[in-house]
Amino acid sequence: MRLVHDEVRVQVPATSANLGPGFDSFGLAHTIHDRVRVRATTGRTEVRVFGEGAGEVPDGDDHLVVRALRAGLDHVGAPQAGFSLDCENAIPHGRGLGSSAAAVIAGLVAARGLISEPEALADDVLLQLATEFEGHPDNAAPALLGGATVAWMDGRQARAARLEVDPRIELTVLIPTERLPTSRARAALPATVSHADAAFNAGRAGLLTLALTSRPDLLLPATADRLHQAQRADAMMASVALVRRLRSEGHPAVISGAGPTVLVLSALDGATVAGLGPEWSVRRPGIDTDGVLPLTAGSGIENSR
Repeated sequence: MRLVHDEVRVQVPATSANLGPGFDSFGLAHTIHDRVRVRATTGRTEVRVFGEGAGEVPDGDDHLVVRALRAGLDHVGAPQAGFSLDCENAIPHGRGLGSSAAAVIAGLVAARGLISEPEALADDVLLQLATEFEGHPDNAAPALLGGATVAWMDGRQARAARLEVDPRIELTVLIPTERLPTSRARAALPATVSHADAAFNAGRAGLLTLALTSRPDLLLPATADRLHQAQRADAMMASVALVRRLRSEGHPAVISGAGPTVLVLSALDGATVAGLGPEWSVRRPGIDTDGVLPLTAGSGIENSR
């Protein structure tokens, strides 16, 4: 395998995992994007970050995009090089919007764009490699494939399928100023759950498939959860309280991934948004139906940088 290109540009979406009952399986891609330009060089690896994470994340080979890029090249036996990266980040870090999955997918797709046989890094291969980084495929799947996805593990093999989302569904994303490490959110979960709660979530996850694809009127009951959101309340009290309040008012609100961002699968009226307070940032993205994309020169990341 050879490196046949010395530059590639990639755009990757933010994602929300779980969507209520679909713990570690359902995911949804948003039109909030990170953009990465990768150039192969003969020098040492350098990463420049603009936007989210600037001044906080590593600026060399420890950067997650670089680690994923090198893992992709290693997987196909391609030679390594030094790399120069420019990252324009719009996905908030530590908020449950899939920033780490986006970085991993961006690096893997960049590797695919550099090599002589890109089919060696087909989507199923990239999903598997991303899952090895992430531990589960729920964010990686929508970042890679776009739209809504259901992901699962078949033994050690990661699998995913797309759902065609009903075009009537709108999104509101409520992002708090606080952050929550995924490790802390996962540590709050109990080791076992009751049969009744497992059965409840299984039924609602099935209903969620119907609601997302053709029956958005069922989104409120379809997004009910008993397995993970209430259990994490001590780690994100304001977010869980907001989800409960919005749901009591008829809005299909859930914790986005490990939180603390709140995802509402509907539009919110001005009065509701105005009452949130300054600690919440409100975004109204669309649903990204493409997933990760290669970009042409000049798209998003300026050559002057």
